[in-house]
Amino acid sequence: MNNVAVILAGGSGTRMKSEKNKLLLEINGKPVIRYAVEAFDGIPDINKIIVVFREEDLDELNAAAGVSDKITFVKGGSTRQQSVKNAVSAIKSADLVIIHDGARPLIKPETITSAIRAAKEYGAAAVGVPVKDTIKIVNADKTVKLTPERATLYAVQTPQIFDFELYKKALAKAEADGKDFTDDCQLFEYIGAPVKMTDGDYSNIKITTPDDIPLAESFLNKEV
Repeated sequence: MNNVAVILAGGSGTRMKSEKNKLLLEINGKPVIRYAVEAFDGIPDINKIIVVFREEDLDELNAAAGVSDKITFVKGGSTRQQSVKNAVSAIKSADLVIIHDGARPLIKPETITSAIRAAKEYGAAAVGVPVKDTIKIVNADKTVKLTPERATLYAVQTPQIFDFELYKKALAKAEADGKDFTDDCQLFEYIGAPVKMTDGDYSNIKITTPDDIPLAESFLNKEV
């Protein structure tokens, strides 16, 4: 199959309290972005990796991502959906498009391949983990409205994987209707297409705040 991975690397360092892109920070001496690239680069079913970047970060990301003949770079947009659109527009053809947050460096290759298999069967798949805490839905004044059944709740992660042609149709529909989603699965939800949830890992954290760097190192060092 012809499968293309899109790694979003256009985030800022605002919540990290860093002056530079958080994907350029290091975990155990290696840039965050390189962990994600290496995980996807080692999978034979993935033919190409597109790293979506901010213009000011290109040179540093190019060096930090490592050396692979699979990698190309595409400039991001003003929103997540626009950034993915730019990447998708650069793909001439594909069976599956595999979208991943570069800020999730600890993604395991076996988690990716499991999701690819599910996407081949169902047309779309997303990695996620069962929610551990009881969740409350609240009113505007923060009084509790209801408690959803915890067994039905998953915290979605990435990668999220889609049939390429159907993804393009869903993206076009959302744009035509003025929708701009922050989660790629929402595009398929919007057109009523099914998405299969596959098993993620609680270590597949998203690097967002300064505390996440030592936490990631603890996972890598098997201290957690």
